[in-house]
Amino acid sequence: MMTVYDIIKKPVITERSMDDMAQKKYTFEVDVRANKIEIKKAVEQIFGVKVQKVNTVNIKGKKKRQGFYIGRRPNRKKAIVTLTPDSKEIEFFEGM
Repeated sequence: MMTVYDIIKKPVITERSMDDMAQKKYTFEVDVRANKIEIKKAVEQIFGVKVQKVNTVNIKGKKKRQGFYIGRRPNRKKAIVTLTPDSKEIEFFEGM
C-alpha cells in the first residue's frame, strides 16, 4: 500500500495554478494509480486542511525521438484540489 507521501509527488507551479489559489484550488502531480479518495485523504493528512472536491487529469507522455530511435516520456496525473471555504490555506504556497 502507498503512503500519503507516495501519492502526492510535487506541486505544479504555473501561472494558471497560481491564479487558481485565490479560489483555494491547488494543483499537484500525483501517482498515476491513485484515485480521488486517496488523493483527498493524502492532502488532508499532509497539510491539515479540509478538501471539498478533487478533479484529476491524466496526461499521456509525448513522443520523443533521437535520431532513428523513438521513445515516449512517462504518463502523468494531475490533481486539482479545491478546499472548503472555512478551511485554512496551505502554508507551502504562501510565499509564491
